[in-house]
Amino acid sequence: MPDLAILRRTLRAKRTALSPAEHRAHGAAATALILQDPWYRKARHIAVYLAVGGELDVSMLIGAAWRDNKTVYLPILAPFGANRLWFAPYAASTRLAPNRFGIPEPEIHPRRWVLPRRRLDLVITPLLGFDHNGNRLGMGGGYYDRSFAFKRGSSVQRPRLLGAAHAFQQVESLDRRPWDIPLDGVATELTLHHFTQGPMP
Repeated sequence: MPDLAILRRTLRAKRTALSPAEHRAHGAAATALILQDPWYRKARHIAVYLAVGGELDVSMLIGAAWRDNKTVYLPILAPFGANRLWFAPYAASTRLAPNRFGIPEPEIHPRRWVLPRRRLDLVITPLLGFDHNGNRLGMGGGYYDRSFAFKRGSSVQRPRLLGAAHAFQQVESLDRRPWDIPLDGVATELTLHHFTQGPMP
């Protein structure tokens, strides 16, 4: 198993080394693939993220989803503990405010927040690394794993978890720990793969 601390540092450095033009090109290419994908086309409720720290920027997907009459959500770190994510609807008029990590979140009353298992069809997830079997390396906080733990060991498909990453973030192998929730698919600037169709080449 690779040293995860070293791997995280290495992959973060590669992301931040990209030029602004490379970031834009990668994000545009991956977004185009997502928009053509049947998981996106069938979804009515889609969660996206706002890229920070060199993450693949798929924010162009938000405007496209609005035009396609889909409801868009952004993740929120619940202030009342448990280190889990809720998701809040996001519209063009929605005000954003930084959370404790400096990531913008919708300023929406908690009564309008939703749990992923109750509403979402597709969740676009950021990541640091992934392998050909859908194993995901995050920042180490475990927010996505805890938030989607209901998918572990079950036949539940909704929501689909589609990772978004630069192609160089694919690594040879990641061990799947008992608490890890694997991706259902991954989109990069080069390809979009569904892991339900088997490992990536």
